[in-house]
Amino acid sequence: MPKLVFIDRDDTRHEVEVPAGLSVMEAAHRNNIDLEGACEGSLACSTCHVIVDPAWFEKLSEPTEDEEDMLDLAFGLERTSRLGCQIIMSDDLDGLVVRLPAETRNAML
Repeated sequence: MPKLVFIDRDDTRHEVEVPAGLSVMEAAHRNNIDLEGACEGSLACSTCHVIVDPAWFEKLSEPTEDEEDMLDLAFGLERTSRLGCQIIMSDDLDGLVVRLPAETRNAML
């Protein structure tokens, strides 16, 4: 199973094993990582915003226009920002490192 590393807001690293086909957001929820995902992966919010380690960013598929639109609403947007619901784990992403942003913005509230 691929491994995924979350770096939380206080710089604590959490390495988890993730079944291929699961999104980063789903992996966070299954492992009690504080990543919201208010729209449950339907591309209607930006609360699963993660910052991908630059060494991994180019290995991801290109974001869709819908994902880019939602990322525009994210707090603390960086060059390697992506939505966790849109990153699907695979063997090629074994070792992926993502950081949680300092805050999230939930426009649904």
